[in-house]
Amino acid sequence: MLEPLTHIGRDAATGGYVRDAWSPADMELREWFAGEAARRGLDLREDRNGNLWAWWGDPSRSPGVVTGSHLDSVRQGGAYDGPLGIVSAFAALDLLRERGGTPGRPLGVVCFTDEEGARFGVPCMGSRLLTGAIEPERALALTDDDGDTLADVLKRAGRRPESVGRDDETLAGVGAYVELHVEQGRGLVAHGRPVGVAAAIWPHGRWRFDFRGRADHAGTTRLADRDDPMLPFARMVLAARAAAERRGVVATVGKVRVRPGNANAVPGHVAAWLDARGPAEDDVRALVAELAELAGGHEVSEESWTPVVGFDPALRDRLARVAGGGGTPAPVLPTGAGHDAGILAAAGVPAGMLFVRNPTGVSHSPEEHAEQADCEAGVVALADVLEDLCR
Repeated sequence: MLEPLTHIGRDAATGGYVRDAWSPADMELREWFAGEAARRGLDLREDRNGNLWAWWGDPSRSPGVVTGSHLDSVRQGGAYDGPLGIVSAFAALDLLRERGGTPGRPLGVVCFTDEEGARFGVPCMGSRLLTGAIEPERALALTDDDGDTLADVLKRAGRRPESVGRDDETLAGVGAYVELHVEQGRGLVAHGRPVGVAAAIWPHGRWRFDFRGRADHAGTTRLADRDDPMLPFARMVLAARAAAERRGVVATVGKVRVRPGNANAVPGHVAAWLDARGPAEDDVRALVAELAELAGGHEVSEESWTPVVGFDPALRDRLARVAGGGGTPAPVLPTGAGHDAGILAAAGVPAGMLFVRNPTGVSHSPEEHAEQADCEAGVVALADVLEDLCR
């Protein structure tokens, strides 16, 4: 089932995927989702924030059980982050139908829009808007690399920007949400198990650092006369690594924009994005404060923040028991990766996650991988969980 998706948004030179929200690749993926829903006779709905819902049963009569994930990707990402959860959701539904009977509750498959935040900088945009975790005005004003706002992009895609925002009607139909995802780490390798359950999502956020200086000639400007913003930027990157090691967290500067961007000119402006995560919120916040102080008079702004999300203990333990297949419960693991399940859980929706083993732990990379047998084990575990929750 993953095969039809392998060509969509793929960079032939690297093998990685570029599937920005509302891009042509993303629109093609949304059409694929609609086709899969139609083939199964599901009721397809698009909510006011662009999230797609395919329902078996009517959630307006009673809240349903929902599974799914996202189809957009980080730039040069892998084939499993997001799509595995969508494909597994449809496959689990197929397996339930093969087993016979009808679920006692409505069963839905959701495709959340713009989970990665690759285009507008804020992750989990679809679920944040759905739950009211981000103000519509702020979201619509975010810009991509071409200077287009989210409002501009939505209009071109035939959507109504004025409609985005918290959607209580859609939320009322979600009685529980279970997201399957390829593990972004090697915890299951250590446990020797193909499927695990998420315990909690680390607190995490993104910050933008703007270092401003004066553009000048690389050959004729004396070192003593330069106001080079690359120097404080470099100090920040090195300090971030040292502070992260000292505080037991992780810090990454993975996106940098240098202007004017000439090899023979001192830059006038360096914009850099810091991603920081860790087990304890205080340690993450302390790292950012330390770097902001080091930046001195340069501008530091918070673009997104998600506090620690602990999944519902009763649901977590239920998932572990059922996903264990009647034997030893599935391993319960923390994760440093953010997910739509975390946004829903923070909004009070009973939510949980299943992980499928990643043999190398590599993710957000073309090297991301999961074995066929483990993916199939994930489908069976998801089907068992959905069957149990729909009783």
